[in-house]
Amino acid sequence: MTAFTRGSKQTVPNSFGIDPPRLAAPANAADCHIHIYDPRFQPAVAKPASSTVADYRLLQKRIGLTRVVIVTPRNYVTDNSVTLNAIEQLGPDKARGVAVVRPTVTDAELQSLNSGGIRGIRFTVGQPKTAVVTIDMIEPLAKRIADLGWHVQLNMESDQIVEHAPMLRRLPTQIVFDHMGKLGLSGLGQPACDVIRGLLDQGRAWVKISGAYMNTRVGPPTYADATPVAQAFVNAAPERLVWGSDWPHPTPTDKPDDAVLFDLLAVWAPSEKTRHRILVSNPAALYGFPKSD
Repeated sequence: MTAFTRGSKQTVPNSFGIDPPRLAAPANAADCHIHIYDPRFQPAVAKPASSTVADYRLLQKRIGLTRVVIVTPRNYVTDNSVTLNAIEQLGPDKARGVAVVRPTVTDAELQSLNSGGIRGIRFTVGQPKTAVVTIDMIEPLAKRIADLGWHVQLNMESDQIVEHAPMLRRLPTQIVFDHMGKLGLSGLGQPACDVIRGLLDQGRAWVKISGAYMNTRVGPPTYADATPVAQAFVNAAPERLVWGSDWPHPTPTDKPDDAVLFDLLAVWAPSEKTRHRILVSNPAALYGFPKSD
């Protein structure tokens, strides 16, 4: 499959606007955080509409993206079939996945997930009442996936990061923090930022500079109050960052303009060399994409 031609003005489900971004995506640019909701796979709770692989291909075409990482949403609990199917549709050289599992998962199931393109497991634990996994599952599961070379992906609140910092520091796997560690609303001067920075400095963690709308009170089009956090990470550890759209944007009621979100990279990482690292080189290292076509 060749890279998509940038510049489509076709409407994309769950995305505002039709114009392409001003910023040109480099060849093999990766969107490292999306979700697929396919009506052929029944979720446990309600899902966003029109969020299939075919729908996402429209966004790839609009933005000029080639590679993608599909994250199983909590709606499917621990059924990762929708993610595995999406990887198969998009192609094993272009797609990877992050699964959701519990300690009851068997070693054979982990091997099957690995063969299907899964490269990490996610823990969304910010709202315990609706979470399908718990913090006490992180360490035992990390020990089981370490030999597979997978990472642990965390969607945690800042106070949880601080409370469980000793556990995070002793995990045998790499750690990926979702959505800039969700630090934007509280700013950089907080203990959670120090925990994440320490793990980055030790080469133990990665950060997704994504989810600008989760890290702002200002909002679009500038998301100006999220910018200092993103820039701080870019300045501190550009070799440990990846970018994601978070399409189909399950959190906000009003869907954002994905071209605007992508163009934030021009502000957050003004250097073309750094953006290439964030969009191409780093995803290849973290998710095992081919280094060249």
